[in-house]
Amino acid sequence: MRRLFLRASLLAASLGSAALLPAASRPGGEATYVGTHVWHGTWRNFGGMSAIEMADDGLSFTAMSDRSAIVSGRLLRDEAGAVIGVVTPKADRLLDRGGDPLQGKRADSEGLAIAADGRVWISFEGDTRVRQQGRDGRLPFLLPEHPDFARMRDNGGLEALAVDAENRLYTLAERPIPGERDLALHRFDGHRWEIAFRLPVGDGFSVSGADIGPDGRLYLLERDFTGLGFRSRLRRIDLDGTGETVLLTTATGTHDNLEGVAIWQDAQGLRATMIADDNGFFFQETQIVDYRLPD
Repeated sequence: MRRLFLRASLLAASLGSAALLPAASRPGGEATYVGTHVWHGTWRNFGGMSAIEMADDGLSFTAMSDRSAIVSGRLLRDEAGAVIGVVTPKADRLLDRGGDPLQGKRADSEGLAIAADGRVWISFEGDTRVRQQGRDGRLPFLLPEHPDFARMRDNGGLEALAVDAENRLYTLAERPIPGERDLALHRFDGHRWEIAFRLPVGDGFSVSGADIGPDGRLYLLERDFTGLGFRSRLRRIDLDGTGETVLLTTATGTHDNLEGVAIWQDAQGLRATMIADDNGFFFQETQIVDYRLPD
């Protein structure tokens, strides 16, 4: 989606940064807003955040950019649960299977999933594929492909990745395959990919992130650029494809370009922590946004 957002950002720049400031109107849906923190990383080429994963404590996290940078750190929260600071070391570069930093089209990392046992998977959009990170100093390796992967749009491939309690992976393209009207949710059982079910799309939204919550349901983050800013939507769906609920639909400009989502749980219930991609532009922000969700 970078070409689209280049055009979008140039338009926003011509209108002034106010086009991307939070709107006064309250987001619609069942989710309850907690807070927004603007993260200013200290390493070179900070930004472009495309995914986030949270630990059970809601503090430890791993985030990844669409330029193959990955970082783990800790969030600081106030008594209300809103983020007030981020503590991280310098980010690391993802390596290719030869041990060199990823570059070019193959470096477009978009989806991140971390299993309870620590295994890490990453999906890529530019050269559509999913890989598992090596452990104990070993190099990453590619997972088998589904035939659909080769048919995905050049700038609309595997944007979202999630893992369930049984270590099954789920991934979605950003937009439907050319000639199709809905999105296939692909599931990997450790041996092969299959289509778990299909999801309707519409209202201008496209997929930007996904996670499996502690309740075992799929949470799908979507975004839409309206010409003046971004709006976001969060849907919840049972893993058999039923029970879809729209938890959040924001007005244009409420948040920046939310691309990653992590679902976790505290003593008061389910939480969604989302992260925004600044697209590398000074007038956009790397926001960390929190909402409380209904059970």
